[in-house]
Amino acid sequence: MTATWPFAAFVGMPPMRIARAEGTYLYDVDGRRILDAAGGAIAVNVGHGRAEVADAMHDAILSCSYAVPPWLTPQRERLLERLQRDWLPPGLTRMHLTSGGSEGAETVIKIALQFHAARGLTGKTKIIAQTPSYHGTTLATLAVSGHESRRHGLSHVLPAVPVVPAPHALRCPSPDVGRYCLDALEQVIEREGADTVAGFLAEPIVGASGGALVPPEGYWQAVRKLCDHYDLLLLTDEVMTGFGRTGTRFALDQWDVVPDVMVAGKGLGGGYSPIAGVFATEAVGASIGEAGMNVMFHTFAAHPSACAAADKVLEILDRECLVDRAANTGAALKARLCEAFVDHPHVAEVRGAGLLLAVELVEDRESLTRYPRDQGITTRVLAEGLRRGVSFYPGGTGEVRDIVALGPPFTVGSEELDLMVDVLVDAVDTVTRS
Repeated sequence: MTATWPFAAFVGMPPMRIARAEGTYLYDVDGRRILDAAGGAIAVNVGHGRAEVADAMHDAILSCSYAVPPWLTPQRERLLERLQRDWLPPGLTRMHLTSGGSEGAETVIKIALQFHAARGLTGKTKIIAQTPSYHGTTLATLAVSGHESRRHGLSHVLPAVPVVPAPHALRCPSPDVGRYCLDALEQVIEREGADTVAGFLAEPIVGASGGALVPPEGYWQAVRKLCDHYDLLLLTDEVMTGFGRTGTRFALDQWDVVPDVMVAGKGLGGGYSPIAGVFATEAVGASIGEAGMNVMFHTFAAHPSACAAADKVLEILDRECLVDRAANTGAALKARLCEAFVDHPHVAEVRGAGLLLAVELVEDRESLTRYPRDQGITTRVLAEGLRRGVSFYPGGTGEVRDIVALGPPFTVGSEELDLMVDVLVDAVDTVTRS
């Protein structure tokens, strides 16, 4: 019997057989070159095939193939020092490494619960979440994810969590989207009772689930004040947006707001290694430690080779000024997309920040009516893109749908931006005007 991979087919992701990758391109088994406009799963930032990253991983494996995560190795120590010195927002001094974003997001939830338990507030157990959103594939992280399709088949066993809308100006019922969402958050806090709520978990810029939803000015500053007022922890998920993706080191930096606990992944390893980081304030970490609690590690967390890869990726990002490049290149790509789709009857909006961008497709631009789900618009657009030699990323949640996301490596060039736009326009036209 032939083995089946993946375990079950992924809707919106046409099957491919990739032989190798280099720079901003993938190469299939037939040698065909495909521009990686998706950065894999919006994870590749310094480009594919960097020999110096591979060399760092090789050296790490030879010198220390494995050590339990709480122990320091030279690779772990260098990464932690670089993170503290060059990357983390001021005040985030406690660090914990995991093997990926799902583990990291679940750790954020556990830290929030432990923090309040350490203070004797064991009734503060609820996490308020946003929708749309995505925080991971474990049961706990799916429970706090506003992602219908990834909860499919599991919703009946997931605990209910209080949910508020993510800021989305295009579809908000109020012209003041910030006020509308802030009022919703405060109403949920008061309805649930602040003495039962541990924290508010959200993506500063909603990633692929909502399609690069950028909140209005003042929203995050007001959220910070609400959390402080009601004694909640502000928990941020920067798995997709962190480490330069949105044109700043972390997306929340754009509003000069520091969370209590943050998880950031994908860009930390740049696609080279399975690694994510959970970062917290000294007050949070000290409270947990003083209560005699610990934050348990996973067996392969902080693996020496993964730490070596991440350290080298962060070095490259700084050395080549790639965060600034992501901001500038992203602005250029967004401008080209806006120009290309300015009058398109089936494009509702082009949005995003840095090199996290999205195009939302609709059946009718005036009414914002979505296509029926069974038409599979996103899947068809992605397939047309691949036929033309460009890989895009499927966005949406099922309920939120027909979103094409772009998240290429920060090293992408101008001619490649033109190719992305030209191919996406052709693919969208082919699917929506057929």
